[in-house]
This record gives sequence, C-alpha cells and structure tokens, in this order.
Amino acid sequence: MSTVSGLPLSLVSTSLLRTAILAAARNESLRDVVTAAPVTRDVVKRFVAGTTVSDVVDVTRALWEQGLYSTVDRLGEDVHTDADADATVSDYLELLRALSAAGLTDAVEVSVKLSAVGQALSDGQQSSARRAQSICAAAADVGTTVTLDMEDHTTTDATLTTARTLREQFPTVAVVLQSYLRRTPDDVKAMAYPGSRVRLCKGAYKEPADVAFTDRAEIDKAYVRLMRTLIDSPATPLLATHDPRLIDIATSLLTEAGRAPGSYEFQMLLGIRPEEQTRLVAEGHKVRVYVPYGTDWWGYLMRRMAEKPANLALFTRSLLSRS
Repeated sequence: MSTVSGLPLSLVSTSLLRTAILAAARNESLRDVVTAAPVTRDVVKRFVAGTTVSDVVDVTRALWEQGLYSTVDRLGEDVHTDADADATVSDYLELLRALSAAGLTDAVEVSVKLSAVGQALSDGQQSSARRAQSICAAAADVGTTVTLDMEDHTTTDATLTTARTLREQFPTVAVVLQSYLRRTPDDVKAMAYPGSRVRLCKGAYKEPADVAFTDRAEIDKAYVRLMRTLIDSPATPLLATHDPRLIDIATSLLTEAGRAPGSYEFQMLLGIRPEEQTRLVAEGHKVRVYVPYGTDWWGYLMRRMAEKPANLALFTRSLLSRS
C-alpha cells in the first residue's frame, strides 16, 4: 500500500481534499464566481430550499406529503453586528408565522446557530441566549420547537450552557453533539436524561487532532459508541447520518432496545439520499430532513462537501447534468 508519512495514500488524499474544500468555503472570490453562474443556482435548489420563506413553505409541505418531517435552518452565521443578529431573529419569526399559517408546525421545527444570533459579539453569551429565547418563545407559540446547532469546538461549552438555560422554559429544545470531538462521550452522558432531545452527527468543521478524531474510521466507531449510549438512555436520539452502515447498525440497536416508533428520529440533509429517506419512512421510522434556506448558502454547501468529500462528486455530477 502506498503511504505518505506512514498514512495510507487514500487517507492523505481525502484529508487534502477536505482541507481544500474548507478553504474554498472561505474564498470570497471563488464564491462570487460560482454563485453567479445560473447552472449553479439551479443545482443548489436540490440542497437548499431557496432564498425566501415562501420557498421553505413549498419545500417542507412537499416533504410532509411524503411523510417526512423537517427542521429549517436560516443560513448565515458568524454575524458581527447587533443589526445582523436582530435580522436573523426577525427572519425566524417571519418563518414561524408562515409555517403556522400553512398548518405545518406539527411537522416542521427550526434549527438555530448561536453564532447567527450574536454569539461572537462582545456580550455574545448573554445576547445570543436572549435572541435564541425569542425564537424559542415564538416557536412554542405556534406549536413547534427549536434545535440549537453545534459549531466548532470553541463554542461547545457556551452552546450547551445556553441550551440548559433555554430548557428551563422550553424543555423540548434539542442540542447537537458531534462524534468526532473527543469530549463528546462526556457530553452525551450529561445530556442523555429523560425528555432531552439530542441530535448526533459526525461533525463538519476542521478541528485539531488533540480535540477531534481526524480518521474517518475512528469517527464512525465513535458515532456507533455514542449512538448506542443514546439509544439505551431515556433521551430521544436524533440520529443524523446518511451512512448506510450506520443506519443498519442503528436499526439493529433500536430493535434490541425495544425503541418504539416516534421515540427516536433519523435525520438527513435535503437533497442527500432522498430515496433512503422515503424507504425509512415506509419501514415505519420517523425521518426529519434538514432544510436550509437563504442567500448565504456557499459556506453551508462547502461544509457538506468537506464532511463527506463523496458529496462533491454528487454536486459535480448534478452540475454536469445541467450544463
């Protein structure tokens, strides 16, 4: 087997590709060129609901007609002004009103990144919590709830602290934990209590090796261990994966644990393995689709490519088929 510095060449290639994709996410010139192309905008519709609340209503209604639940993320993060953070809140409130008017709040919740509501500001812990509380209150008023998305490891403690505070008033607020972080077994144990909703994903940010596993096999093994802990706990596991091996393992563990339908969820991204989503629904599982919308889709899409570089091939094939 060919190696570089003792590592298999395939792993080195994947690591280099992932690094390049994450660098592209921060390249504004490349973003402007790609996003301006009409063919790109057409393909992005597969992975992003659109740019307006009306687009979201149409997409989530179509998913619900297939028996699929949704969680909607208004794209845009790392805001650095109070005005931008307040605009994020306003957009979520508008979205929630529209979902309520469309009769979709039994099937659709929202996902919120705290960096989008001011976590990076000078008083970020307090101001982002206050703004998130406004979104949670609006969601509760229309009969739905919120998931707090997790971002890079530097924000984990702050995000979990905010989640605990919000749960005092809104106990159904979900949190996201990432299997590639070395700290996550302790976080799962701390959050896996009765009534707690925990989304488990692999993780999509580039993290240092002392903080996170970097080998894909190790990340998968960690995911299985954490998934087992969640499934055996009194919490509600929200299993976010497209990996067929992990889905098979999950269904076996759920059966062994005697988990009833509705006491857990599979969660997948809009546009990724839609046939698998409908197959799982047909087998009686609850499936929720992560539905992003908004104009700031470039960073989101690049992180999805980096999370699983095979997704880049899917995106490229979609582009070529439209060309």
